[in-house]
Amino acid sequence: MAVPTNKAELQKAITENFSKLNKELSTIPYEMTTAQELEGHCKNTLMSINNLVAYLLGWGKLVLKWNVKKDNKEVVDFPETGYKWNELDKLAQKFYEDYKDEDFNSLIEKLNKTVEQILELIENKSNQEVYEVSWYEKWTLGRMIQFNTSSPYTNARSRIRKWKKEKGIR
Repeated sequence: MAVPTNKAELQKAITENFSKLNKELSTIPYEMTTAQELEGHCKNTLMSINNLVAYLLGWGKLVLKWNVKKDNKEVVDFPETGYKWNELDKLAQKFYEDYKDEDFNSLIEKLNKTVEQILELIENKSNQEVYEVSWYEKWTLGRMIQFNTSSPYTNARSRIRKWKKEKGIR
């Protein structure tokens, strides 16, 4: 799918990519969701399906947090307070830790709700706010949302499909 260039394309990309991801997640046996068998977000590490969902949830929550702060004219610590853009592997570990006590079903429920909130956020903004003005450095709000939602959903789906193929899961 091409990189979205307007609000409608962004909403479509998020909806379609998340729907495909959800379809893959729905076929994973619950008892396999905690096995540390997927290639991790840090070099030479492994993660579980739960870790992967926690990672997506963490980024979704950050997108929402950034927007609340920006809308309230507050300073935003990108990507997250205490982390720099070159420390995304550490931030991934934080997301795993943040949601370590959640089971697969709870994580999926929270991720679904977060995606709904992101789509609502986009819906409540004009196309100008989403794609026609810089929002963070040279990036528009739409690109920042896409970088941290739609694209990671596609990446996560690829990781899951590769793992499922290795495990013989359909």
